Amino acid sequence: MTSSNPSPLWQPDRERIAQAQITRFQAWAAEHHGAPAEGGYAGLHRWSVDELDTFWKAVTDWFDVRFSTPYARVLGDRSMPGAQWFPGATLNYAEHALRAADTRADEPALLYVDETHEPRPVSWSELRRQVGSLAAELRALGVRPGDRVSGYLPNIPQAVTALLATAAVGAVWTSCAPDFGARSVLDRFQQVEPVVLFAVDGYRYGGKEHDRRDTVAELRRELPTLRAVVHIPLLGTEAPEGTLEWSALTSADIAPVYEEVPFDHPLWVLYSSGTTGLPKAIVQSQGGILVEHLKQLGLHCDLGPEDRFFWYTSTGWMMWNFLVSGLLTGTTIVLYDGSPGYPDTGAQWRIAERTGATLYGTSAAYVMACRKADVHPSRDFDLSRIKCVATTGSPLPPDGFRWLHDEVRDDLWIASVSGGTDVCSCFAGAVPTLPVYIGELQAAGLGTDLQSWDPSGKPLIDEVGELVVANPMPSMPIRFWNDPDGSRYHDSYFDTYPGAWRHGDWITLTSRGSVVIHGRSDSTLNRQGVRMGSADIYEAVERLPEIRESLVIGVEQPDGGYWMPLFVHLAPGAELDDALLGRIKQTIREQLSPRHTPDEVIEVPGIPHTLTGKRIEVPVKRLLQGTPLEKAVNPGSVDNLDLLRFYEQLARDRA
Repeated sequence: MTSSNPSPLWQPDRERIAQAQITRFQAWAAEHHGAPAEGGYAGLHRWSVDELDTFWKAVTDWFDVRFSTPYARVLGDRSMPGAQWFPGATLNYAEHALRAADTRADEPALLYVDETHEPRPVSWSELRRQVGSLAAELRALGVRPGDRVSGYLPNIPQAVTALLATAAVGAVWTSCAPDFGARSVLDRFQQVEPVVLFAVDGYRYGGKEHDRRDTVAELRRELPTLRAVVHIPLLGTEAPEGTLEWSALTSADIAPVYEEVPFDHPLWVLYSSGTTGLPKAIVQSQGGILVEHLKQLGLHCDLGPEDRFFWYTSTGWMMWNFLVSGLLTGTTIVLYDGSPGYPDTGAQWRIAERTGATLYGTSAAYVMACRKADVHPSRDFDLSRIKCVATTGSPLPPDGFRWLHDEVRDDLWIASVSGGTDVCSCFAGAVPTLPVYIGELQAAGLGTDLQSWDPSGKPLIDEVGELVVANPMPSMPIRFWNDPDGSRYHDSYFDTYPGAWRHGDWITLTSRGSVVIHGRSDSTLNRQGVRMGSADIYEAVERLPEIRESLVIGVEQPDGGYWMPLFVHLAPGAELDDALLGRIKQTIREQLSPRHTPDEVIEVPGIPHTLTGKRIEVPVKRLLQGTPLEKAVNPGSVDNLDLLRFYEQLARDRA
């Protein structure tokens, strides 16, 4: 938890504050749009939420968003769900993503890195040429605005080209990473019925080649709407019969033709983790993503043409879409396709060094793994170009902040950010002009009316509550796919507090404007009426060198009792003896409270995760309550189904 008056771990100096784009934006918005000139970020944020229409108009003016048809007003209906942004306007996302090709034709738009760790550039002019060629071929195949185009692709330049060509023709992009099995992919793609599939023959990961031709053949059989399959020979195999060759579709030298589409025209479909039931197919709009990502990347991440933006991600996670949007700010984006820890745990730092990354994003789990593995980034790599290290996926524990500060640079801007696939952006996180406090996200994002609410809908300060967004954001879903009456969308976010978005996280908004995330509110631990997040427990327990990873679950018992086990995955050579048990309990008692002490500590062969690396809490809770495995979890959403069988058997043994 936050102490009342800590000193910051880092503070930006005057020069950095003066040079930040957000500082220049505030001065300009004060002159042209009535934003407060004084009061720093807090004043700007208040204005951005109170004057939503004016703020988003200012964003589109500042970033020179090109509307081919002007908008009637910024916000039509502002109710949630159903807010209408920039009605009447038309534009194209891909056109904005490729604008830098006009002025920086020969500079790199993409730097592609595989497990050899040798960066290979793709210039802005080459990227634009390939997008132009592929967009023309998609049109020739009969792809029309609104049709779905799918990718079964790793994080490679071809995936970026395919996304931008899809957006250029006004079609709707959707992708899965090639480590997803056929069932997981079909659970996603069958919902949206794609007409084109871009697929690799396989991928390389952890020093090994993984052949995916059988999976692609199954996808072709099970997706009857496909009119074309495009073969990308990453492993050098021949194109299967009836498929098209990537090289043939991207060889022409033509400029892209951009379909000007309505602001709320679908851009892509993202998927929730789908741990229970089918993944939600979340549709976001061309205009909504364009303006939200310009704000987030240009103002909050402070990215521009001089920057190199590297985020470790796969095409199955929203952070890939967010990374591609770095192109909107003229930034060179770094695509890494490979294992995050190959050939050693320090791999991502080596890539950051070799690509000259200025903003490097990773997971909190990777930072903690580096700390455990005794990695020393600044000793072993030249990281002098990095201005910011950002983390997401789960809350960055205080020890993670300290480790980055000590082991990367003591004047490092550390941005722990939190958002969701649901908005493909951040609710809270990076602000280049604010101090960083250990264990806290710097502030809520501009234009994001982030609040912490108690069960009756009363806003809280310095107290744990539900993460609520009380006013619409442009990148909120326009709908879910196959949800004609909007009931599934409504029930996902708006049924707890009518008219306000409830995200499902526990947060604290501090009195100085920073934000603490405590974990998911739907897997909340409730001890004697006191609610707490699981993240606090993981942070304390995983400091112990013997514990590789942990999972804590609170299970309401049929007799009204409450059972709270802590599952621990031990480091090699460690043993769950009385001494370690005592240290675990003592750590929790002293660092959190006696109330947090688990009823049992149980050694497990591993902790299950979603395919995007999040710990699976709710399905494990359901298993422990006696729900059969096939009803507790969607098997295609889990990284290791056998691990869940262990928890299912444990529940049987207990019963």
